[in-house]
Amino acid sequence: MLKGGLVSIEAAMASLTPSERKVAQYILEHPQEVVSLSVQKLAEFAGVSEATIIRLSRSLHFKGFQELKMRVAGDLSQTSLPTEAYQEINANSSVGELIKSVTTNNIVSIQDTLTVLSPESVEKAIQTLSAARKIGVFGVGASGVIAEDFKQKLSRINRWCEIGTGFDAQATIAANLLPGDVVFGISYTGQTEDMIRSLAVAKKNGAVVITLTRFGANPVAELADIQLFISTLEKSIRSGAMASRIAQLNVIDILYVGIAGCHYEESVKSLDMTRQAVSVGKRIG
Repeated sequence: MLKGGLVSIEAAMASLTPSERKVAQYILEHPQEVVSLSVQKLAEFAGVSEATIIRLSRSLHFKGFQELKMRVAGDLSQTSLPTEAYQEINANSSVGELIKSVTTNNIVSIQDTLTVLSPESVEKAIQTLSAARKIGVFGVGASGVIAEDFKQKLSRINRWCEIGTGFDAQATIAANLLPGDVVFGISYTGQTEDMIRSLAVAKKNGAVVITLTRFGANPVAELADIQLFISTLEKSIRSGAMASRIAQLNVIDILYVGIAGCHYEESVKSLDMTRQAVSVGKRIG
């Protein structure tokens, strides 16, 4: 059953137009009612045009209003979850409370991401990355850590890639990419100016652009040929930096396993060779 309507709305709220935000708020406040409404009735009750509802559905990356309703209905039919909501992390919390809060937020972040991560887009990303001659992996700040993780994984299965964690490195890599190459841009906010400029260079040279950002419209995702999204809805700044990282790493793991599966025999051989190569630097016993 399709789900993720309510999570998608909440995650995209900040990037919606005022009129789209108005109907989005109405849906969040009246989800049970909305699943049985026509587009005409919802427009009347929310005080917006029918066209606004269609635009909202597209902003949420749904095919139309019917899919939006189906996903909201799927959310309402989900009777139980391991955790219900993000939890605040306070400086004066006990160790037990910290363990529970951080763990809960990470679990919810991954669960919410499942509702906004398109299987079709993941499949396209896996196939494109698997066929790429070169892969440029871009990330700045905390996203640079995610980029490093992806590069390490790709290197273990003998996929040629370079990493750029600053504008100079990113622009240099992008300038040398050709059609058939791929650039993978990681930016939680999707607002990083250096990333936007670097991706634009890669796109101009004919490289395929894949992005991983938070759900909703943002400048980085708008440059992408393939958009991948995560969702983290917590309000706390401290918990946000952690939960979003976990959600991003989960997507990276999905892509890595998918790419390795496309070249299974080669990947197994490369993993075995790299494991043997690094084992000489480890103590046994």
